[in-house]
Amino acid sequence: MTNPPTAPPGSRDRDLIHVAAAALVDRAGRILLAQRADDAHQGGLWEFPGGKLEPGEGIDDGLARELHEELGIVPLRHRPLIRVTHDYGDRRVLLAVHLVSEWHGDPHGREGQPLRWVEPARLATYPMPPADVPIVAALTLPSSYVITPPQIGDERRLFAGLEATLGAGARLLQLRLFDITGSELHRIGRRFCAVCREQGARVLLNGDVGVMRAIGADGLHLSSRQLNAAMTRPAAHGELLAASCHTPTDLMRAAAIGADFALLSPVLPTRSHPDADPLGWDTFAAWVDPVPLPVYALGGMSPELLDIAFAHGAQGVAGIRGLWIESA
Repeated sequence: MTNPPTAPPGSRDRDLIHVAAAALVDRAGRILLAQRADDAHQGGLWEFPGGKLEPGEGIDDGLARELHEELGIVPLRHRPLIRVTHDYGDRRVLLAVHLVSEWHGDPHGREGQPLRWVEPARLATYPMPPADVPIVAALTLPSSYVITPPQIGDERRLFAGLEATLGAGARLLQLRLFDITGSELHRIGRRFCAVCREQGARVLLNGDVGVMRAIGADGLHLSSRQLNAAMTRPAAHGELLAASCHTPTDLMRAAAIGADFALLSPVLPTRSHPDADPLGWDTFAAWVDPVPLPVYALGGMSPELLDIAFAHGAQGVAGIRGLWIESA
C-alpha cells in the first residue's frame, strides 16, 4: 500500500506526535469508540482507538500493534480514511486514521477503557478531542460524490440518469444546473431532491442558499469564487457545506469557514478542460495532508481509481463522467 507523506509540508517533525488510529466498522455499520482515562490528556472524552507510533514504525505495523495492545484484535482488512493534524497548544498531533472493516478477535478494553459501538449518525453526540472530530465527518460521507451534468437537455433523460445513478449506489450528489430559469430550477430541484430522499441519498445544490432550502436540498456546494467571497459559514450547522478548491489557500479557507468537505481539482487530465495543468497524485496528497476536513479528488476520476485516491489521502472520488450514469 502506498502511504502519503509522513508529515504535512513544512511541519517540524520533532514537535509532531505521530498517531495511528482506527475506525472499526462492524457488519451492522457501527463504529467503535473508546473512552480516555480521566487522568490522560483530553481525559474522559471518547476517541477512535489507537496510539503513538514508535520511532521508525510504519502506519500498518503501528496500527496492528496498538489494536492488539488496546483491544486484543488483529486487523485483517483496512485502508486509509483521513489524516488530521491538530495543535493542542502543549502538543501537536498527526493522526493517520485507517478504516478497519475486518479483524480477528473480539474487541475488548484490555486497558480497562470503556468501549461503545455507535451508529454513524450518533457519533457527533459523543464528546471527542478536537483532533478526532474530522474523523466523524469522513465516516459519515461516502467514497463518491456524483455531480450532475450542468446542462439538462432532455429533462426525462436527466431523471432517467438519476434513477440509474442511484441504482448503482450513489448516496451523495451535487445538483449543478446552469442556464435555466429560477422557476425551472425550483421545480426540477424539488423533484430531484425528493427522488434522492426516497433512496436515502443526500443532495447539495451548487448555487444559492435560499434556493437550496426552497428545494429541500441537504446542503450547499460553493464554487471557488463563492468560497473566496464567504466571510462566514453560509449554511447552518446540520446543513452540509462543501467547496470547490484549486489551491492550498482554497483548502484552508474551506476549513476556516467550517465546510464539511471539499473538492480539489484537477487531479488528472480531463476531456472537459484539456488545457488545465493537472496536479497529479503527489501534489494532491501534499496539499490535502494538512487540511482538517475530508477532501474528494476531482478531475479524470472513476470508481477504478478509489484505491489510489485513498492511498493519497482522499475521502474518495468526485465527478460527472465515470460516476453519473447516462441513460439511453
